[in-house]
Amino acid sequence: MPMSRLLAINNYFYRRGGAEAVFLDHIDLFEQAGWQVAPFAMQAAQNLPSDWSEYFVSEIEFGHQPGLATKLQHAAKIIYSREAQRNVGALIERFRPHLAHAHNVYHHLSPAIFQTLKAHGVPTIMTAHDLKIACTAYKMLSHGSVCEKCKNGNITQVLLNRCAKDSTALSGLLLLESAVHRALGLYRKYLDRIVVPSQFYRTKLIEWGWPAEQLVYVPNFVNPELLTAAPSEEGDYYLFAGRLAPEKGIATLVEAAALTGLKLVVAGSGPDEAMLKQLVADRRAPVTFVGHVSGQPLRELIGGARALVLPSEWYENAPVSILESYALGRPVIGTEIGGIPELIRAGETGLTAPSGNAVALADTLGRMEAAGPARRAAMGAAGRDWATTNFSAIAYRDRMLDLYAQLVPA
Repeated sequence: MPMSRLLAINNYFYRRGGAEAVFLDHIDLFEQAGWQVAPFAMQAAQNLPSDWSEYFVSEIEFGHQPGLATKLQHAAKIIYSREAQRNVGALIERFRPHLAHAHNVYHHLSPAIFQTLKAHGVPTIMTAHDLKIACTAYKMLSHGSVCEKCKNGNITQVLLNRCAKDSTALSGLLLLESAVHRALGLYRKYLDRIVVPSQFYRTKLIEWGWPAEQLVYVPNFVNPELLTAAPSEEGDYYLFAGRLAPEKGIATLVEAAALTGLKLVVAGSGPDEAMLKQLVADRRAPVTFVGHVSGQPLRELIGGARALVLPSEWYENAPVSILESYALGRPVIGTEIGGIPELIRAGETGLTAPSGNAVALADTLGRMEAAGPARRAAMGAAGRDWATTNFSAIAYRDRMLDLYAQLVPA
């Protein structure tokens, strides 16, 4: 393709979560293909080194503001960041990108940058890692339950229901932020395409009024290194790996483990950790907590599991952990919500269960256990084959190149 300079945009420039992993892996993939890539992000001590860091915006870390004036200043930046506009404009002048690809920008960089990109004639794509462009609180989740009360455009529901951490102040700020962004059309008018990693998210956004032609399905990809490793020997446990938060359904999984007596390992940390440990003690469930695990130790945990379990109770997008489990030769048990079911071929690469139902999840765990080692290995192998063909880095790059070519003249 004639283009070779990509401006890659995300709040954070280090591996902080799933969106950052996709963002950084995307950069690596295109640099390996010979592209020049300039990142644009927020300043942070954990950031990776970059020749372009002088253009990064000043750090905002919520909960660490020293005073009211600083809090108000940060609130203004959340809604509309002039600093981000200035800095990205200067970066564009120097780098002259052919195209910009954004990931998570709200709260830190702000979508105000999309106006600047448009003014400079830079075609812009954003990957929707969550539902922020539809739901003011970005998860379609309120007080632990799926919520679509704002579907008709009545975004005041976020304040009326205190959807953000049950806080009136924080929910009010999100309401103001969304009101400004919608009034200015910062996502609708200034983004050329929105990439959605799951068919579920594409369908959901269309239901909420987004034009189908603006939404492009491009699934995530699995790290190529995982596909070169030989599958490990199966251990004696099932695994949950992720943030210990209410929407992840871990309490339901603990109940299911107690009902089955099957050993469960929980890898992760988060606000529900103390509650979950108490629940394990109360139910005398065979559950072991190993804390936050990443990198090679996490791969070893997944590789030794009988199956990875995703008991989510919210609209998950396209969990990369499912693809990682397949790459390591392990089947997956996932709940029937969000984008999870489209990543599981029930009976072939794993099993599914209704969301939020401990008895049904226990039954599904029991069926996976009864399948035996050979059947589980066959499921894992089928998942690995699927990941290799449909969710490879090359497949992802080719899909992105096709999309980019639609926006940049030859």
